[in-house]
Amino acid sequence: MGEHPSPGPAVAACAEAERIEELEPEAEEGLPAAPEDHWKVLFDQCDPGNTGYISTGKFRSLLESHSSKLDPHKREVLLALADSHADGQICYQDFVNLMSNKRSNSFRQAILQGNRRLSSKALLEEKGLSLSQRLIRHVAYETLPREIDRKWYYDSYTCCPPPWFMITVTLLEVAFFLYNGVSLGQFVLQVTHPRYLKNSLVYHPQLRAQAWRYLTYIFMHAGIEHLGLNVVLQLLVGVPLEMVHGATRIGLVYVAGVVAGSLAVSVADMTAPVVGSSGGVYALVSAHLANIVMNWSGMKCQFKLLRMAVALICMSMEFGRAVWLRFHPSAYPPCPHPSFVAHLGGVAVGITLGVVVLRNYEQRLQDQSLWWIFVAMYTVFVLFAIFWNIFAYTLLDLKLPPPP
Repeated sequence: MGEHPSPGPAVAACAEAERIEELEPEAEEGLPAAPEDHWKVLFDQCDPGNTGYISTGKFRSLLESHSSKLDPHKREVLLALADSHADGQICYQDFVNLMSNKRSNSFRQAILQGNRRLSSKALLEEKGLSLSQRLIRHVAYETLPREIDRKWYYDSYTCCPPPWFMITVTLLEVAFFLYNGVSLGQFVLQVTHPRYLKNSLVYHPQLRAQAWRYLTYIFMHAGIEHLGLNVVLQLLVGVPLEMVHGATRIGLVYVAGVVAGSLAVSVADMTAPVVGSSGGVYALVSAHLANIVMNWSGMKCQFKLLRMAVALICMSMEFGRAVWLRFHPSAYPPCPHPSFVAHLGGVAVGITLGVVVLRNYEQRLQDQSLWWIFVAMYTVFVLFAIFWNIFAYTLLDLKLPPPP
């Protein structure tokens, strides 16, 4: 699925040029890694007058002499960057940065100048693609706002590993739902069955000391209507996002939304249980929609308004169902039906932490100041909710209904 025809120089150069992370020379090219004194020797050979500068023409000649050792795509990038120097000269530090692929400010500036010449052809103009290649191109345009990132993703995606996280979570949720449906003899509105909330996976405020429940409640859905909407959103939004951003980033947003959902219920709806994966699903969907809105002009996905409308309608239907169910007469009073506050916790995670994760494609999150700000905010919220769970119920003298 990940095999592509050899991309043109423009595609490869644009993709390579925008990468922020420092690449390992051994993985990127055949030219072996070397200390700076090695580059100094090469530079001095082209600068006999010891001026500290060499012409772009000499730099091109040096690249041509090493062309057999350089990856063709890397060579095209370096040639384009050499041409981008308006004064026709390259200083020693720029030379080292170009040859070693260090992402200095001067290197980034040269990249931006080179891209203006190399990014004229859009990925959508590529012809003769197979079905799998068109799918990958479609995913790139659905999730990435910049053409340079779309080209890089298209050239580098190999489907190894596949989007295993979202698929695994979805299969587990369906499996648990089918098991409960058979054991309870009920598939629609399972939550109204007298034995439903007795399951050890459901989160109950009364059982908040059992820490696994803060996560495992995602495997319990209120009924097939609840599961169906979550699975549709999970697969249509979560799988493409994982194909682009990877299981680690998407799993982080999803799990953060799940934990925020159960903790938000503990703080804002202290008597109600929680079921369903809506916290994680809403974190992903809200992050994706916010990313589209923030990068509206750059997003080239077809039917943007229609897709957003469909996603918002599905979310509204699912949230409306949750609100109705919360205030529906319980099958086992005084314990109420599950809370809807977990949805709001997921949205909060999506439009903060999730937006940063999706915005910084192929960039290290630990280098982003905004990332650390939202991580700190999320950590403060989690710590606050933990202390709230430990002390608030006693201090408020809250009388919780017994679990079913």
